[in-house]
Amino acid sequence: MIRTRMGDKRKILSVVGTRPNFMKVAPIVSALERRGEEFEHVLVHTGQHYDAGMSEIFLDELGVGEPEHRLNVGSGTHARQTAAVMERLEPVLLAERPDVVLVPGDVNSTLAASLVAVKLGLAVAHVEAGLRSFDRTMPEEINRVMTDAVSETLFTHSPEAREHLLAEGRDEQQIHYVGNTMIDTLVRMRERIDALNAPARHGLKVGEYLVVTLHRPALVDGPLLRVAADALRALAGQMPIVFPVHPRTRARLAVEDPTLVDAPGLAMLEPIGYLEFLALIAGAAGVLTDSGGIQEETTFLGVPCLTLRDNTERPITQSMGTNLLLGLAPARIRDAPELLAAVRARSHQVPPLWDGHAAERIVDVLAKSETRRAISARRAVSAPTAAVGAQPPAAASSSVAI
Repeated sequence: MIRTRMGDKRKILSVVGTRPNFMKVAPIVSALERRGEEFEHVLVHTGQHYDAGMSEIFLDELGVGEPEHRLNVGSGTHARQTAAVMERLEPVLLAERPDVVLVPGDVNSTLAASLVAVKLGLAVAHVEAGLRSFDRTMPEEINRVMTDAVSETLFTHSPEAREHLLAEGRDEQQIHYVGNTMIDTLVRMRERIDALNAPARHGLKVGEYLVVTLHRPALVDGPLLRVAADALRALAGQMPIVFPVHPRTRARLAVEDPTLVDAPGLAMLEPIGYLEFLALIAGAAGVLTDSGGIQEETTFLGVPCLTLRDNTERPITQSMGTNLLLGLAPARIRDAPELLAAVRARSHQVPPLWDGHAAERIVDVLAKSETRRAISARRAVSAPTAAVGAQPPAAASSSVAI
């Protein structure tokens, strides 16, 4: 459905594709709707996460509403998925003509949407800008860096993000420290999360079980998955484990260790909704993960988090929060009880501006920011005129099509 611009309202088009995207955008959608006299909002769901457990249930629980556009790109290689989003999004942007294209996070949909928008001359605003793991083997790192490079407005949620962006040559006036919209969602949903009493529903005692999530290729797509499975089997003999299994992880386990599903003390669940998942985390002794966003949610909740990665783009969850980086060393899973105790013994605090009001600050910036068209027009007027007969710089001479 194409919505034409209404009067002087600014049209914001948000592009989501995966579960974390929904949680980051939901509070912004609500904040825009509360200022309906200034804004109209259009939601595009690329379908990067396309099954009910990873997609639809989150749209329903978060109250985002039915997207105006569904691209239905599904799974595929990075190249095919990114290309499919670009190909299917372009006609939507041409028809909608938004003032700002809002892209959250660091997934393939984020990069694809930002590239299509900037090539059409549209302003791009990146939610969660400036995060860096400095590990270019991670597809998410490439997506983050490239999205920040073409974004006109950069919304950051931790202090070090500003330093990263400045080091990459971004203008300080484009950088806005607004806080964490994913925490906005958690704050808004906290009463509903607590009311679920999820641990009891799963036969678990509060503070005595571990929640596990594993999905990154470095851990799941090679021999380390079997090491992780053996360690989880051993750990389940010491404490109950709840493991909502990502579809690609389940497919790999079916090949590498099909008997893990029968391990005593280990409950391997289908993907579950946002509310139930956060309720399980809130009541857990700790979390074992290779995810990014969970490092932030556990920090806010004060729940110890053991992260099976060599690096993190969210170092504030280590320096201020409850996150302990284990390295890409799944054998350490066996030491989880001692590691969790060590994290609990540390002091921690919630990072600045993780207060439930980040979305409101984002909308305040959007209300004041220039659109790409206005910026282009201003720069065209102020640009110096080249001297007659002047030759272009040597670096500009190239036969490569871009």
